[in-house]
Amino acid sequence: MIYVFLADGFEEIEALAPVDILRRAGLTVQTVGVGAKTVTGAHGISVEADVTDAQICLDDALQAVLLPGGQPGTMHLEGAQTVQRALDFAAQRGLLIAAICAAPSILGHKGLLNGKQAICFPGFEDALQGATLSDKPVCRDGNFITAKGMGVAVEFGLAVAAALTNEETAQKIRTSIQCA
Repeated sequence: MIYVFLADGFEEIEALAPVDILRRAGLTVQTVGVGAKTVTGAHGISVEADVTDAQICLDDALQAVLLPGGQPGTMHLEGAQTVQRALDFAAQRGLLIAAICAAPSILGHKGLLNGKQAICFPGFEDALQGATLSDKPVCRDGNFITAKGMGVAVEFGLAVAAALTNEETAQKIRTSIQCA
């Protein structure tokens, strides 16, 4: 199970492009509405999540946690206790944690990026406490994948798919969606 958390003000493409790619990879993904099942993105697009944060189960079925950025979505994610518990659960077990745009700041504030290479949306670098800033638009260091912003949402999704399956699967998806 991969949980993709959606809070009001999330960046729509940063959430939905990875969800699409991960489902193409045959992975089980649930979008999780923080506080409600219907969540409205930063650009006024409403999305009905698969479940609410009150319905998630943190257990051995969890493979990864994915956080899209956007404002004020990132702030809402960081303030949500369920998101914090999911990140703690994943970090303690060495599960994959992926964040894009402003959302890597949440990981930095928690100290999860200490000694890791990471990237974020320009202007949030100071929040990546303890991290070494990467010059790559999508960066994987151990069980963490971070990405710069909406323009690399497909590459971010492919990196998460590769981490949870293999490079061959990600490459097949890349080819099938006509990604350069």
